[in-house]
Amino acid sequence: MSAIVAHPLHVFGLRPGVASNVCFFDEQIIIYPAGSGCVQYHVEQRWQKLIPGSEKSQGMLALAISPNRRYLAISEIVQEKPTITIYELSSVPCKKRKVLNSFDFPVEQFLSLAFSPDSKYLVAQTGPPESNLAYWMWEKQRLMAIVRADTQNNPVYQVSFNPQDNTQICITGNGIFKLFRYIEGTLKQTNFQRGEPQNYLSHAWLSEERVIVGSDMGKLFLFESGDLRWETNIECKKSPSEIEKDELPKDSESLLEFVTGGSPDLANELVLEGDAPQQVSLPHISAIAAYSKGFACSAGSGVVLLFEKTEDKEGYREIREIRIPQDQQSSDPNQSDKQDIKCMCFSPSEEILLVSTSKNQLYTFTLSSAEIVKGEHFVYLSFPLHSAAVTGLATCIRKPLVATCSLDRSVRIWNYEANTLELYKEYQEEAYAVSLHPTGLYIVVGFSDKLRLMNLLIDDIRTFKEFTVRGCRECVFSNGGHLFAAVNGNVIHIYSTTSFENINNLKGHNGKVRSVIWSADDNKLISCGTDGAVYEWSLLTGNRESECVLKTCSYSSVAISPDTKIIFAVGSDQTLKEISDSSILREVPTFDVVYTAIVVSHSGRMVFVGTSMGTIRSMKYPLPLHKEFNEYQAHAGPITKISITCDDQFLLTVSEDGCLIIWKVYDKEGRGLKREREVGYADEVLITKADMEEKTLVMKELKSRVEELQMENMYQLRLKDMSYNEKIKELTEKFIEEMESLKIKNQVLKAEKEKLELQHQEQFSELMEKQAREVQDLESGNSQKLLLEYEKYQELQMKSQRMQEEYEKQLHDMEESKNQALEELTEYYEAKLHEKSALLEEAQDDARQQLREFEETKKQIEEDEDREIQEIKIKYERRLREERESNLRLKGETGIMRKKFSSLQKEIEERSSDIEAMKIEQQKLQGIIKSLEKDILGLKREIQERDETIQDKEKRIYDLKKKNQELEKFKFVLDYKIKELKKQIEPRENDIRAMKEQIHEMEGELECFQKQNTQLELNITELRQKLKATDREMHKERQKERDMEALVKRFKTDLHNCVGFIQEPKRLKEGIRELYTKYVQQADMVEIVGVDTDLQQEYIRQREHLERNLATLKKKVVKESEIHRADYVRIMQENVSLIKEINELRRELKVTRTQVHDLQSALGLTRKKQGISNTVPSGELLPSPGVLRLNLEKETEKIIKMQQLEIKHLQDQIQGQEQGFAVHPLSGRRVPTLETENKELPPQ
Repeated sequence: MSAIVAHPLHVFGLRPGVASNVCFFDEQIIIYPAGSGCVQYHVEQRWQKLIPGSEKSQGMLALAISPNRRYLAISEIVQEKPTITIYELSSVPCKKRKVLNSFDFPVEQFLSLAFSPDSKYLVAQTGPPESNLAYWMWEKQRLMAIVRADTQNNPVYQVSFNPQDNTQICITGNGIFKLFRYIEGTLKQTNFQRGEPQNYLSHAWLSEERVIVGSDMGKLFLFESGDLRWETNIECKKSPSEIEKDELPKDSESLLEFVTGGSPDLANELVLEGDAPQQVSLPHISAIAAYSKGFACSAGSGVVLLFEKTEDKEGYREIREIRIPQDQQSSDPNQSDKQDIKCMCFSPSEEILLVSTSKNQLYTFTLSSAEIVKGEHFVYLSFPLHSAAVTGLATCIRKPLVATCSLDRSVRIWNYEANTLELYKEYQEEAYAVSLHPTGLYIVVGFSDKLRLMNLLIDDIRTFKEFTVRGCRECVFSNGGHLFAAVNGNVIHIYSTTSFENINNLKGHNGKVRSVIWSADDNKLISCGTDGAVYEWSLLTGNRESECVLKTCSYSSVAISPDTKIIFAVGSDQTLKEISDSSILREVPTFDVVYTAIVVSHSGRMVFVGTSMGTIRSMKYPLPLHKEFNEYQAHAGPITKISITCDDQFLLTVSEDGCLIIWKVYDKEGRGLKREREVGYADEVLITKADMEEKTLVMKELKSRVEELQMENMYQLRLKDMSYNEKIKELTEKFIEEMESLKIKNQVLKAEKEKLELQHQEQFSELMEKQAREVQDLESGNSQKLLLEYEKYQELQMKSQRMQEEYEKQLHDMEESKNQALEELTEYYEAKLHEKSALLEEAQDDARQQLREFEETKKQIEEDEDREIQEIKIKYERRLREERESNLRLKGETGIMRKKFSSLQKEIEERSSDIEAMKIEQQKLQGIIKSLEKDILGLKREIQERDETIQDKEKRIYDLKKKNQELEKFKFVLDYKIKELKKQIEPRENDIRAMKEQIHEMEGELECFQKQNTQLELNITELRQKLKATDREMHKERQKERDMEALVKRFKTDLHNCVGFIQEPKRLKEGIRELYTKYVQQADMVEIVGVDTDLQQEYIRQREHLERNLATLKKKVVKESEIHRADYVRIMQENVSLIKEINELRRELKVTRTQVHDLQSALGLTRKKQGISNTVPSGELLPSPGVLRLNLEKETEKIIKMQQLEIKHLQDQIQGQEQGFAVHPLSGRRVPTLETENKELPPQ
C-alpha cells in the first residue's frame, strides 16, 4: 500500500435526494449526509466527525436514527444492489453493526426507513413497482413480515412507527394513508380510507393514537385510530417583500405560475388559468415534525408554521410563523428565500428546530426565545453551501484560502485552516472556472458571458476588469501571479495581470481544452484537451516545444512534476500517463475506473487522483504498476477538481455533488508532512477608499447616536428616580397607617390572650391533681413487676457470660488442632516432595510409577481431609444454628421488654430517671449480643481462610508436579532440537560455499569488465594523440603558407621596383639579377608546390579516415557502455540478492544463538539438579546425559564461530568489490553498500 495517508477533516456541503436527511444525535450534535457518507456536526464547537459510506456505493436514499440515539440506518445502492447499513453511533469511530443486503423479495431501492420505539425492529418501504413494506428484527437479520403497501404503482413517501407501540406502522404516499399492525407473523391493515384520496406528502405521530398528515393541496388532516377527527387549510402567506410588490400597480396577467414544494416525483410548476382575480395559494406540506406541545409543518416555499393544542384538545391552532431569510449576497434576494423544506426535526430538549431545503441548505431556529415577534427567521446552521455541481477550485500561497465556483451561479472563498466561509456572492450567470492570485487578494472567474478579474475586499467580491472571453471553462494564474491563462474553446489566451494586455494566443488544439497548468518557473504552459493532445508551450516564443497526441483518449486533467520534466495526464482511456519529450514513458492502469482529475505535490513525492466514482487515490512517485495506492470514499459524484496547498499539508477536492472536502495529508506513520519553510500567512485585506470613508462616517454617526442615547438614558433615569421617590413616599405613608392599625389590633389580642391564659391555668391545675393520683396508684402496682423483671434479667446475663466462655474455649481448641494438622500436613508433603524430586532424577520409568502412587495417596488424603472438614463444618453449623435460635429468643424477649418499658414510660413520668437507667443497661446487653454475633462471624471467616490456605497448598503441590512434567518434556524437546540444528547447519554451509563460488565468478566478470574499460580508454588516448599530431601538422602547413604569401608579396614589390627602371636597361638588368640571386635560390619552387598539393590531399584523406574510425569507435563505446550498464545492473541485482541472503543467514544465526542460550539455561537447570544429587554418594549415581550435552554445547559454539568467520570473510570480499566500484564508477551509479544492512544485524 501507499505510504501517503489522507484523512478527511471537514466537509462543506449537503447531499441532495436523501429522505429524512437531518437528525439530532444529542442536543449539540447533528447528523446529515455529505459526500459519500454522513457527518456528525457539533453546533457550538463546530467540529465534524465523518461516518464513511459503503465502498462502491452508487447512491444514498434514506436515513433513520433510532429513538435511543444509538443506531443510524442508511439506505443505499451498492454495486446495483439495495443495501441497508446500520451503524453504531456510540462507538468511536462509528462502526457497522449490521448490513442487510440479501432479500427474499423483489426490491430495487428502499425509499424510507424507521426504527421501532425500543430500537429492536426496523421497517423499510421499497419503491414502485413492487412497493413492499418490510418489517425486520434487524439485530438477528430476521424478516418478521412483508406486505405490499400499494398495487397501483403510486409513490410512497414516508414510513414510521407508533412512538408507543412496536407493532403499529403508518405509511403515506400519493393516495395512500395506511395503518398496519403486526399480528401473528403478518402485517394487517387496520384502517380504511374514506373520502377522496389525497396526495399525502408527510406525516407525524402526535400520540399513541393520533397522526397528523399533510397533503400537496395545503391541507392538514388529524387521524385518530385511523378515523379523521380534524382538518384545516393552510394558505401560502406572502413575505414582506411580496406584500410591498403587490402594493405597486401591476398589469393583469392571463397566466400565473408559482413554484411548489412537493415530493421528488411531483412536477415543480403549476400553471393556473387567470379566471380568478387573485392567485390561489396551495402550499405543499412536504415536512412535519411533532413535539410535546404540538407540531411544526412546512407551509410553502421557505415557511414553517408551529401549531399547539387548543383548549378543547380536539384541534390545533397556529402560534408561530418562521421564514427562511432573504440572502442579500444573492443575485435576486427576493427569490433567495423560495426554498422548499425537505425535512425538519426537533432537538431532544425541543429547544432547536433544524430544517433542510431543496437548495441543499441547513437552517436552525431556537424556540426558547422569550418574545414571539412577527417576522421570525431561520439562521444558517454553519455557512451557506453550494446547491449545484462545483466546477472550479483554486488555492493561493500567501493566505489559507480556497476559492470555488459552481453551477448555482455563486463564487465562494473558504478558509481551510479555520474551516470557515470568508466571502461568497451570487451572480446572474453560471461560473465555470476560478483561479486565485498567489497573494490571495485577486480572483479571476470564467462566466458564461465574460471573464472577470475581481478584487477580494473585506466584505465583498468586486469586479474591476472584464475580458471578452465567452464560456471560459478553464483559467489559471501563473505561479508568480504576473500572468493568467484563460481558455476559450480550443484557444488559450495569455493576459498580463498588471497591464491586462493579451500577450499571446496559443492555438493548436482541435478540440476543447480541458486543463491548463503552469510550470514552476512560468516559462512553460502545459495543456490537454478532448482531441487527445497534450501540448507543452513556450511562452517566450508562443510555439509548441513538445506534443503527445493520442486521438483515442479524451484528456480531462494534466499535472506536471516540480522539475518540469514529466507531465502526468489522465483521460477517458482508464490510464495514467507519464509523458516526457513528446513520448509516453509509462501507462499506469486505473483498474476499471476513469480518472477525472490529478494533482502532484510540490515536493514531487505524492500524486493524488480523483475518479468518476467520487473516490480519491493517493500514491507515491514513482508511480506503482500494481494496486499500491490508498483509496478513500469521498464524494457522491465524479470529482471535477482536485488541488493541494503550497505546503503539501492539505488536499482539497470538489465534485458534482456540490461538496468541498478538506483532507489532511499524513505519511504512513500518521505524522503530518513537514513544511519546507515556515512562513506565516498574510493578514492583509483589501478595502476601497469609498468604503473606508463610508465606514468612518457610519462610525461617527453611531458615536453621535450613542452620545444622544446616553443623554436620553440619563434623562429617563432621572425621571424614573423622581417617579420612584414619589411612589416610595406614598408607600411609606400607607405602611405607617397600616402599622398603627395593626398596633391597635395587637393590644386587643393581648387582652384576649391574658383571659385565655387564666382559664388554661385553672384547667391545668385540675389535670395535674388527677394525674398525681393516678401515678401513685400505678407506682404501687408496677414496682413489684419491675423487681421480678430485674431478677430475670440478672439470670439471663449470667447465662450469656457462661455461654461466651464455653465458646471461647472451644474456638481456642479448634485453632490449636487446625494449626497442628496444617503443620503435620506441610511437613508430610515437603518430605514427599523431596523424595519425589530425588526419585525423578534417577529414571523416567521409576518417576512415572512414583507419580501414580503419589497421586493415589494424594487423592486418599484429600478425600480424608475433605471428610474431616465437612464434619467439622456440619458440627459448627449446628452449633451456630442453636446459638442463632437462642439469640432470636433473647431478641424476642428484649422486644417484649422494650414494649413494657415504653408503656411504663408513658404512664409514669416522675420515675423516668429509673426507667432510663434500665434502658442503658438494656442497651449494654444488646451491645454484648452484637459483639457475640461479630465473634461468630469472625470465627466463620477464620474457617473460610483456613479452607483457602489448604486449597492453596494443594494447588502448589499440583503446580510443582506440572513443572516437573514440563521440565522432562522440555529436556526431550531440547535434545531433539539440537539434533535438528545439526542437520540444518550442514545444508547452510553448502549454500555458503555455493555463494562464495558465485562471488568469485562475479569478481572474475568484474575484472574482465575493468580490463575492457582500460582497453577502451587506451584506444581513446591513442586517437587523441593522433588528433594532436594532425593538428600540429596543420599548424606547420599554415605557417608555410603564410611564409610563401609573404615571399610572394616581397617579390611583387621588388618586381614593381624593377619595372620602374624599364627605360634604363642597365639598372633594369641589375635589378633582375638581384631578383634572381634573391629568389631563384629555391629552384624547385614549382616541384615543392606540386608536392604540397599532394600532401594536402593525403592529409585530407587521412583525416577523413581517422574521423570514420572515431565515429565507429564512438558507436562501439556506446554499445559497450550499454552492454556494460546491463551487466552492471545484473551484477547489482545479484549483489542485492546475495546481501538479502546474508541478512537472512544472520537472522537465522541470531535465532540459533537464542536457541543455544535457551539450551544453556536448560543445561544450567540440569547442572543445578546434578549439584543437588551430588549430596547422594557417588556410587549410587547413574551416568547422566549431561556430559553429552556439554560436548554438544562445545560443538555448537565451534560451528557458530566458524560461521561468523565465514560471514566476516564474505563481508570483506563484498566491501572490496564496493571499493572497486567506487574507483571505477559505471554510468554514474553506485553499488548499494551494506551499511544499512549491517545496522539491522546484531554485532558478530
